[in-house]
Amino acid sequence: MDGLPARPRIRLLPPQVADRIAAGEVVERPASVVKELVENALDAGASRISVAIEEGGVTRLTVEDDGVGMEAEDLALAVERHATSKLADERLIEIATLGFRGEALPSIGAVARLEIVSRRRGATEGHAISVIGGVKGPVCPAPASPGTRVTVRDLFFAAPARLKFLKGSRAEAEACLSALRRLALAHPAVAFHATVDGREALSLPPSDLAARAARLLGPEFAAHAIPLAAERGPMRLSGLVGPPSLTRATPAEQHVVVNARPVTDRLLRTALRVAYAEAIARGRHPMAALFLELPAALLDVNVHPAKTEVRFRDAEAVRGFVIAAVRSAIGTPRVAPVPAAALRLAPPAGPRRGLGEAPALPLSPLPLAAPPKARSAVPVPQPDHPLPEHPLGAARAQLLATYIVAETSDGAVILVDQHAAAERLAHESLKAARAAGPVPAQSLLVPAVVELGEAAAQRVLARAGELASLGLTVEPFGFGAVLVRAVPAPLAGADPTPLLRDIADELAEEGETTALAARLDAVLARMACHGAIRAGRRLSLGEMDALLRAIETTPGSGTCSHGRPTWIRLAKADLERLFGRR
Repeated sequence: MDGLPARPRIRLLPPQVADRIAAGEVVERPASVVKELVENALDAGASRISVAIEEGGVTRLTVEDDGVGMEAEDLALAVERHATSKLADERLIEIATLGFRGEALPSIGAVARLEIVSRRRGATEGHAISVIGGVKGPVCPAPASPGTRVTVRDLFFAAPARLKFLKGSRAEAEACLSALRRLALAHPAVAFHATVDGREALSLPPSDLAARAARLLGPEFAAHAIPLAAERGPMRLSGLVGPPSLTRATPAEQHVVVNARPVTDRLLRTALRVAYAEAIARGRHPMAALFLELPAALLDVNVHPAKTEVRFRDAEAVRGFVIAAVRSAIGTPRVAPVPAAALRLAPPAGPRRGLGEAPALPLSPLPLAAPPKARSAVPVPQPDHPLPEHPLGAARAQLLATYIVAETSDGAVILVDQHAAAERLAHESLKAARAAGPVPAQSLLVPAVVELGEAAAQRVLARAGELASLGLTVEPFGFGAVLVRAVPAPLAGADPTPLLRDIADELAEEGETTALAARLDAVLARMACHGAIRAGRRLSLGEMDALLRAIETTPGSGTCSHGRPTWIRLAKADLERLFGRR
């Protein structure tokens, strides 16, 4: 009909185009290639795996193993889509291998220049095949050691749009190493070696879990980690969990392996958070290396092309088992929460009910005892003159070595969280110093050696120049350690060890960006947290008043760097309502 747009015709895509589109589900970046190829090597029974990365893995990636290898006919099928040796049947119920889709090698070959050289154990010669942009070459005899060597060159040359979404070479190389470390932690008995642009970046001999965890998660974790072993029905959980005193700023150091497969599973991370909820501060994250085993029939690993997610047949049973096992290991029994209604005190006798109309617990009469003659407490002055006209009033006392109580001239009570408030002040001071130029540094009389572990130390040292602009001067100091020579002047006196660990975690979360600028404020927030007045520190009245005055003149001081309130105000009318006086 006139005036209607022409209907587009449906057509079949050419096979090579379809393969490149499908490859995008499996090959997202160089790290995806490393993961797929190393998983193939592990499925092949390798005891040693070597990875070479050039220019972030875009120019060249090589993965070599000493596994069972392939014969000529297997090599020809390996680069065909949906060809696999890893499924015993077609039911997709009991999958016991890391790879099984038969998509990795053809997907890589569709978007890159792929070469595979392999020799089966016991065979007298090896064979090679190449795939360039989806075009397969013949299988040819080639010299080879037992095992398989896969080389990927010019990644995404056949899909140039993908190149626009990659990060810089350094970030892509770190992502490749991160994928390799996760697999290395899951398989400690296998030796791993990696180079980046010809320089050794990872060297892990075969070991047990404790030794592998020490190399990858740091010696402090290995020294204090709590062994865990639990069973419930067909489920088994083993591994190492950090004590509640050892936490991180992000969940980056939570490693969960399900049936030998490293996964990023929301249910299991939630179970960890719940298990530690009553033992660690809010906003902190425990460290863990957990291995969950259960029958393959109770687990669906075929929920995502990258195979990093799993689905459990009985998710609640798995969640409850993990929570109970971790709680038992760290020694935090479940405590039932007190109902909110039980916290309401009975109001004075009379017609008014006070807070709401819910029934309240009666107050038992308690004998009044005279205060002890000697006790440690912040003195509370008795005002004999008018209160100063300050928005937050004058300090009157400190409660629980954490909260400041102040009184204003109009009869309001101000409660201040001293750590949250001091954190915001330190954060604003650091931001102002950065805006004015490089943050002034305070040199340490004795440089501090901070043990971080191999991966975390590399992340920090890779950003040494940018951290120096924030007043933090770091240098390499042996394997997995960093030497701190100076800290930001506004944080003089802060312990550099937890500061460096939190910054390393922040950089792991930021990970893929090519510059620190996008996360600079988050790093400053971590610094501010460590430079602030800690909860538990006793303050004099002069120190408390000084903190109140600083809060009044600092922008954004109503919340800390994490968004929590720094102070609250209870007007006289609020207090009267609490006690049923109005």
